[in-house]
Amino acid sequence: MDCPVSRSVGYYLEALAALAPFGKEPMVATLRGVTMDNTDLSVDTIRTATLVNYRNFGLDDGVELRITRRGAPPRGGGEVRFVCPPVRALRPLRFVDAGYIRRIRGISYATRVSPQTANRMVETARGELNRFIPDIYIYTDVYRGAEAGLSPGFGISLVAESTTGALMTAELCAGPGDAPEDIGRNAAQILLAEIMRGGCFDSSHQWLALTLMILGPEHAAKTRFGKLTPRAIQLLRDIRDFFNTTFTIKPDPASSTVLLTCLGTGYINVGKKTT
Repeated sequence: MDCPVSRSVGYYLEALAALAPFGKEPMVATLRGVTMDNTDLSVDTIRTATLVNYRNFGLDDGVELRITRRGAPPRGGGEVRFVCPPVRALRPLRFVDAGYIRRIRGISYATRVSPQTANRMVETARGELNRFIPDIYIYTDVYRGAEAGLSPGFGISLVAESTTGALMTAELCAGPGDAPEDIGRNAAQILLAEIMRGGCFDSSHQWLALTLMILGPEHAAKTRFGKLTPRAIQLLRDIRDFFNTTFTIKPDPASSTVLLTCLGTGYINVGKKTT
């Protein structure tokens, strides 16, 4: 699919991430367009966090997102390949211990600009994050030629992982006139703010947890969020209307988080044959 450059590839991948596990056959999708902007999730965050969060629901085997070409805005030119096998039923979620942040990983990319641009973002991001935790490794990913897409650009994607497997993410893409140092520093500050909110899923992935919780077995599913985003609040209303099911939301003043509990609808993928 050639995606319109008005939205990044991540806009379409989010929908596929929610639908792909429930197909009859494995999904193999190739998407072309802008691979990172400041409106939708980047392909890096989807690869290192969204699809990794699948493991909480028993969906980790065979899932892959490969970035074959980068595509910066405004012209894009990137390409990714998404593979996801179907699943018969989800595993009920019981994830309430957010743990403590133990390491931070990231990817600093640059296309059609100086390779030093990626290094400059890494240095400033590390300067901010090293005051919080020492275990930091940010990869540089520099593209040239046909693999660099049609427009120059650079950005950074960061993921903090806790001792219990909770993932907090932050990302930032350069706009006109932005310096690499500002991008690295601001992305690090966004990540620290996300960590401060707490919870087992960050604000960018509350929708994924809520969707897969309601499609789980007819058992109580429970997790912990930081402050609910407007998108998550609207999704809770949609779940109430479409599934006739509501979540129990209990604030936890000690950690400034909320505990969400629901009873899964017992959805079974009848198209997936049992083995």
